[in-house]
Amino acid sequence: MFKVSASVLLLVGLVAANPTPIEKRTATNVWPTAPTTSSLSKPITVASGQTFTPSQAYTRYDRGSGACKGQNEGGDSDAVFLLEEGATLSRVIVGANQAEGVHCLGSCTLDHVYFEDVCEDAITIKQTSGTSRINYGGVSGRTFIIVQHNGIGTSRINYGGFYAENFGKLYRSCGNCGTMYTRHVEINDAWAVDGKVLVGINSNYGDTAKIRTTRAQSVGTICERYNGNDNGDEPTEAGSGPDSKYCLYTTGDISS
Repeated sequence: MFKVSASVLLLVGLVAANPTPIEKRTATNVWPTAPTTSSLSKPITVASGQTFTPSQAYTRYDRGSGACKGQNEGGDSDAVFLLEEGATLSRVIVGANQAEGVHCLGSCTLDHVYFEDVCEDAITIKQTSGTSRINYGGVSGRTFIIVQHNGIGTSRINYGGFYAENFGKLYRSCGNCGTMYTRHVEINDAWAVDGKVLVGINSNYGDTAKIRTTRAQSVGTICERYNGNDNGDEPTEAGSGPDSKYCLYTTGDISS
């Protein structure tokens, strides 16, 4: 793997050549246009504390034709970007030709990052402490899980204007990892359309989901609670909806 250091994070409603925000519309209307595509033979590793911003904003990065193998779980070597502790990824498009999108090896920040037709998971959080932040951006096209949280700590998804479409789960706390943790997620200003579950957490491990000012259209379940395990079995459902303990929101926080 090669390490890249550069310098800035992600905003729905910006076009690469024009920094003036545009009104939130459907994902296809707000996606920035990629000026060029870079097909990588290896993941780009953004070093601890560094920021990667391409010289041409919203360059598309992928792993080349045929990289996606369906819903087969991949590893770090299959990712497009690997972010070390404190690293930031800014103003890029992750193309459809990839098996894994972005892996956060430590707490990370994604800013103005867009994903086209995700293969497996868009973002995998592997941090051992701290808070990862996903600020603005978008995901479209047959997405299984947008944010897969396998590590510890908090994922803070400040989606201001973020549009997620056609997904299984926007966020899932790993339900059957070999080592299980208590995890937390905060979601603000998401706009989710045609999804099965907005948030999936493991109440038996003390996970929490705080959801505010979120727009959900044709989303089956806002917050699903599971009984997770560390033996690899499929987690069982434990209930859904606001409960003032694990799923922390009210019906007033969700609009259509």
